[in-house]
Amino acid sequence: METKLNQYLAEINDTIAHIHYPAAPDGLYEPVRYTLSLGGKRIRPLLTLMGCELFGKHRSEAIAPATAIEIFHNFTLLHDDVMDKAELRRGKPTVHCVWNENTAILSGDVMQIMAYKELSKTPQPYLKEVLNLFSKMAAEICEGQQYDMEFENKTEVSTNDYIMMIRLKTAVLLGCALKIGATIADAPQQDAELLYRFGEDLGLAFQLKDDYLDVYGDSRVFGKKIGGDILNNKKTFMLISALNNADDTTRSELNRWIEKKSFNPEEKISAITRIYNQLGIDRICENEMEKRYRNALKSLQKIQVEEDRKEMLYYLAEQMMKRTV
Repeated sequence: METKLNQYLAEINDTIAHIHYPAAPDGLYEPVRYTLSLGGKRIRPLLTLMGCELFGKHRSEAIAPATAIEIFHNFTLLHDDVMDKAELRRGKPTVHCVWNENTAILSGDVMQIMAYKELSKTPQPYLKEVLNLFSKMAAEICEGQQYDMEFENKTEVSTNDYIMMIRLKTAVLLGCALKIGATIADAPQQDAELLYRFGEDLGLAFQLKDDYLDVYGDSRVFGKKIGGDILNNKKTFMLISALNNADDTTRSELNRWIEKKSFNPEEKISAITRIYNQLGIDRICENEMEKRYRNALKSLQKIQVEEDRKEMLYYLAEQMMKRTV
């Protein structure tokens, strides 16, 4: 299974490595080359190829939209890093740190255009439907990012609010990646929708795992600094659950750290992590992750194709849940 997965990855990486860039201005395109050269798990384009092959077509039919999805995903990360003032991405300095914020914004903009150019290479009979799926997903990600920003200034955010936000910001991209592959393979509508739901729930579990690793991961393998969400007061599932489960004294302590303008970063991370441990927030997050993962598998099981053709998707989903990066 791993060998086959690596073959898919090699094809995706080779396609990305052969993207044509205009010769100038280098200040616009060099950050794009830098961003795409950082690698990453390439989960979203993998899902597009798998969604296509699940229903009997060769993955080469879906390589253009798969590439478009990976470029688009990286564009969103580039802009997210500016908004979050993140210093590391995949263990390397972020674009706005290597260059500057204006460069990061503009290079991100051109990446979005590049994504649509790649998408336009989708086989003609499917182009209109794929374009509609992709554009709906792109707008939803922007909606999710807006909610994410608004939550930072809200005192009351529920875990349901948060799940809604990450569904838009993260999960719909995985669902869309799979459904585009299924569309190109002429999948029955019901199966394509089940595959979308598999991706969506897997995406929710994936983001919850990200929240968990930001607190309990190892920065040497995670690829970014541990505790970044804590330092930025991000309303993650962890923080929202802590605020909702804390007694008055503990909630006051949490709010004091959230409101502090001047603090020692390591002290803040340590203090809030200690509160999470006291409240069992790690277990609460793990339980929610497991629930979403099980929901994903239920949708995959219902798809009307032979079980052996689903093996790659089961395998990838399992690896995503076991990850430490």
